[in-house]
Amino acid sequence: PHTGPVESKNEAAMSELVPEPRQKPVVPMKPMGINANLLGYIGIDTIIEQMRKKTMKTGFDFNIMVVGQSGLGKSTLVNTLFKSQVSRKSSGWNREEKIPKTVEIKAIGHVIEEGGVKMKLTVIDTPGFGDQINNENCWEPIEKYINEQYEKFLKEEVNIARKKRIPDTRVHCCLYFISPTGHSLRPLDLEFMKHLSKVVNIIPVIAKADTMTLEEKSEFKQRVRKELEINGIEFYPQKEFDEDLEDKTENDKIRQESMPFAVVGSDKEYQVNGKRVLGRKTPWGIIEVENLTHCEFALLRDFVIRTHLQDLKEVTHNIHYETYRAKRLNDNGGLPPMTVETEENHESNL
Repeated sequence: PHTGPVESKNEAAMSELVPEPRQKPVVPMKPMGINANLLGYIGIDTIIEQMRKKTMKTGFDFNIMVVGQSGLGKSTLVNTLFKSQVSRKSSGWNREEKIPKTVEIKAIGHVIEEGGVKMKLTVIDTPGFGDQINNENCWEPIEKYINEQYEKFLKEEVNIARKKRIPDTRVHCCLYFISPTGHSLRPLDLEFMKHLSKVVNIIPVIAKADTMTLEEKSEFKQRVRKELEINGIEFYPQKEFDEDLEDKTENDKIRQESMPFAVVGSDKEYQVNGKRVLGRKTPWGIIEVENLTHCEFALLRDFVIRTHLQDLKEVTHNIHYETYRAKRLNDNGGLPPMTVETEENHESNL
């Protein structure tokens, strides 16, 4: 009989401790198509900034080769291109220096910095090319040098304990200087480009374009393009390496209108209409190097440095170097055949 009131007290105490169940919040229905904006900001766009920081730390390599007869202004043009004294002749060159009996290869390295970006620039000069009475096979030392750089890179690449960053001495770009005769290409020009267009990016350049009239220049450019086409010579940018329609449109314009660039080089400044300009002084006025109505130097600089520098490097690595590498490994020259001894050495090294 005494149980009733006690149980009712306990129940009252329990009801005080246990809270009443809350109503669940109303969840809105999931939209049929989930919009990216609903997911919030993730930060994928910072990848570009991360890549920029990484490359800024490591810096860039760019190796440019200049080939042509002496007296065509190769050194001057390279100095004008980078607005620095980077050529072989700019550092202690003696005007009484004799023409070498055979083609020499001289590489000069510089570090150029602009806007916090460091570039290790190597200018490879080829004194003696085309300056002999008999110029037969004078391109061979140049071809040998280019292939030696590929070989050096390949040897570093196939090492078991290879470097994190292999020094890149491969030639990324070859500026070939054509004499401004106004007639046609010499057999030497055709032979050189025929042999080397398969191993390096060749950019043909008409040197000292101020020696021709506008009509002569236009006709000569057309004749050079036609001769290169007839002889099956591919110059950079090659048609088969255009990646998409945008690249094709841009490169077609360069191939059909600009190539070969008719340029004038100068490292001297003159005052023109109150402005300091790079130019060449003549009795009838000053030829402004960076003025497009005077010459195509600005187009060449934009092409080599501002728009296609990275592509020059990529084509060198992905096409020319890969072709060399595949041939060497296919001939079993790059890697020795695996024997019992080499397998044991390989395991011990690991």
